[in-house]
Amino acid sequence: MRLLNSRSRQLKIFHRPPPYAIVSHQWGDASEEVLFTDIGDQARTQSRRNGYQKISGSCAQAVKDGLLYVWLDTCCIDKSNSTELGEAINSMYRWYHQSDVCYAYLHDVRDPSEFIESDWFSRGWTLQELIAPRHLKFFTKDW
Repeated sequence: MRLLNSRSRQLKIFHRPPPYAIVSHQWGDASEEVLFTDIGDQARTQSRRNGYQKISGSCAQAVKDGLLYVWLDTCCIDKSNSTELGEAINSMYRWYHQSDVCYAYLHDVRDPSEFIESDWFSRGWTLQELIAPRHLKFFTKDW
C-alpha cells in the first residue's frame, strides 16, 4: 500500500501500514486531478490543479487528527501499472476498513445543509466507502 505523507507530501510504500486517513471523493476532470506521476512536481503542476485542494485539505485535516499518512486513489495508485491497479481495486474495502478515519470530501457542497444533494451519493463506490470505515467525517468544498 502506498501512502502520502501528510507533511512532506511524498509517497511511501508500506507492507504493514501505519495509522492513516483515507479519502472518499468524486473524481473531477482527469486533467485537473493530481495523479501518481505528478506527486514529485508540486511547484509546476499540483497547486494549479483543482484536484490539489483534495490533497492539501486532506493532508491538513490528517495533521489536525494526528495522522502522518493519507491515502487518495488519485495519487497513491500507479494506474499505468495494471497489476497494481487490480490489486488496489481488490483491496479497497480492506483499506477503507483498516483506516483510522475516512474523509468524505463533497466537492460540490458549500453549505452542510445541502449535503444530501451531493453527486458523491450517485457514485458506484459510495456504499462501500460508507460502510467499510470505522470512522467517517464529511467535508464540504472548503474543508
